[in-house]
Amino acid sequence: MTEDELDYEELGLVAGLEIHQQLDTASKLFCNCPTDLREPEEAERSFTRYLHPTKSELGEIDEAALEESQVEREFEYLAYDSTCLVEEDDEPPHELDGEALDVALEVAQLLDMDAVDQAHVMRKVVIDGSNTSGFQRSALVAQGGEVETSEGPVGVEDMMLEEESAQRVEETEAGAKFSLDRLGIPLVEIGTEPDIRSPEQAREAAETIGMLLRSTGQVKRGLGTIRQDVNVSIAEGARVEVKGVQSLDDIEDLVRFEVQRQKRLLDIREELRERDAAVGDVENVTDVFEGTESSVVRSALDADGRVYAVPLPGFDGLVGRELQPDRRLGTEFSDHAKRHGAGGLFHTDELPAYGVTEDEVADLKEAVGAGDDDAVLMVAAEVGVAKPAVEAAADRARTALEGVPEETRGATPEATTEYLRPLPGAARMYPETDVFPVEPDPSEVDVPELLTEKVERYTEEYGLNEDVAEQVAFGRRWRLFEDAVESGVDANLAARTLESTVTSLRRDGVPVEHLGREHFEGVFDLVLADELTQEGVPELLAALAESPGKGPAELADELGLGSAGEDEVREAIAEVVERNAEQVEEEGMGAFSGLMGECMGALRGKADGELVSAVLREEIQKRS
Repeated sequence: MTEDELDYEELGLVAGLEIHQQLDTASKLFCNCPTDLREPEEAERSFTRYLHPTKSELGEIDEAALEESQVEREFEYLAYDSTCLVEEDDEPPHELDGEALDVALEVAQLLDMDAVDQAHVMRKVVIDGSNTSGFQRSALVAQGGEVETSEGPVGVEDMMLEEESAQRVEETEAGAKFSLDRLGIPLVEIGTEPDIRSPEQAREAAETIGMLLRSTGQVKRGLGTIRQDVNVSIAEGARVEVKGVQSLDDIEDLVRFEVQRQKRLLDIREELRERDAAVGDVENVTDVFEGTESSVVRSALDADGRVYAVPLPGFDGLVGRELQPDRRLGTEFSDHAKRHGAGGLFHTDELPAYGVTEDEVADLKEAVGAGDDDAVLMVAAEVGVAKPAVEAAADRARTALEGVPEETRGATPEATTEYLRPLPGAARMYPETDVFPVEPDPSEVDVPELLTEKVERYTEEYGLNEDVAEQVAFGRRWRLFEDAVESGVDANLAARTLESTVTSLRRDGVPVEHLGREHFEGVFDLVLADELTQEGVPELLAALAESPGKGPAELADELGLGSAGEDEVREAIAEVVERNAEQVEEEGMGAFSGLMGECMGALRGKADGELVSAVLREEIQKRS
């Protein structure tokens, strides 16, 4: 069975989604700081922390947090002029933000969920550096619900309201650097039931939930503001949580590749059992490579490092077996070695290579007692890294004998996955004692109009064609569009300006991200006052994007974009026709198209196209 022939029903595919969406609120979830993102260069200072796992109320330590803590790491945090003591974990959190709770309740109603009677904030242990406190605050706000897909309904289990993590800026030699601008932005986490049975259904469910979220008009947009986690398992496989899927386009491939990975791991398990495979003991094999010319190994030894190896009886040929595109069983072993500070590992399915000779491979096998049917893993790294890294890889090899391990994996840009950490357990959560419970009241919020309903209304009420209506409704500026139309702006002009004109300017390199609501409103006001023609709108918007500090009226005057009177229009058109008198005499009205563009250029958008067209026809007829 090839990748394209996977029978998901036969394989027993079970999948679920966790959708994380940032909310577009004025303040962060537990403080009054703004939710605007900053550039790292704007940071005014930084500070460092070391994080360690804590025990739950039952005295247990979460396995994922424990593994994370086995490597001592220093975390540096960039602070800004807006950073407060809550974000630095030097002050208790404030009460839960009311605006964020209202948006969450709107989402709950769109998903047909039941709000909880009382929402209690919990602490979720996270010691990867993404939170200064070592935990993330989260509250259950609603349960139950459902979304429809073409392959059947997908249940919604719960929705959490929680704080966003800090943004990882870069990896450092000591650990990692984070920016505090994102930390604390409110987000909702929506978890579905494991009702998904195909990659296509996974994408459709995610797309539908995304549409419902955007229907509130109060969610952030852009890369990184929404993330999809996917839980995938097959019969005889294991539940694997894949985190950080940024694009809807990746969901189908990701589910497909994860199913393929689990199936191939099960196939490898059967072969290993047939071979009576095992995992041997870790050995120091530094002496084997004393005279090596491999640059990787030589670099480690020159830094007074060590080489450790472990034999894998019966694994020969299987360590190099592909599980996903460009990822093999050996890659999985390497992921675990990297978690302990190693740059990677070598295995005999790929050696001799990388400067390691055939004689060195033979000596390596002899040193650890490996035979022809056995594989060997080895790591060359600094003292204190090489041995733990090989031991971690050996532990992963032992789980290959059992099949598919339960774990948390990260999505790669290629829609494959890589190991992150074990699945978190119940010990990860415990109550937050610094924040009072709240009592959500869904009756205080209105149910938003769905974006799909907006499309229908825009076509019926405003006369937009369906494609344009969909662009506006699903775009970021539908509120501005509705306000403009309500103030008297032609619906087609408003739609064209906010969508196609902005898109065209962006493609031309105009920094349209500088355009705010006030710029568009000012431009529309000039059009309504007959002080700017529709044709002059693109040029004025482009100028505003380049000089956002100036007002629309001011720039329109500077550019001479005010509406021309009829006399001025007639004079300009007459000059164009006079310059092209010979062409007009020869072609008559056939010269109209070419001269129309010249006339509009001469008037530089100061006249309405219909007026220019009518006057030009008159002038041509006079000379025909």
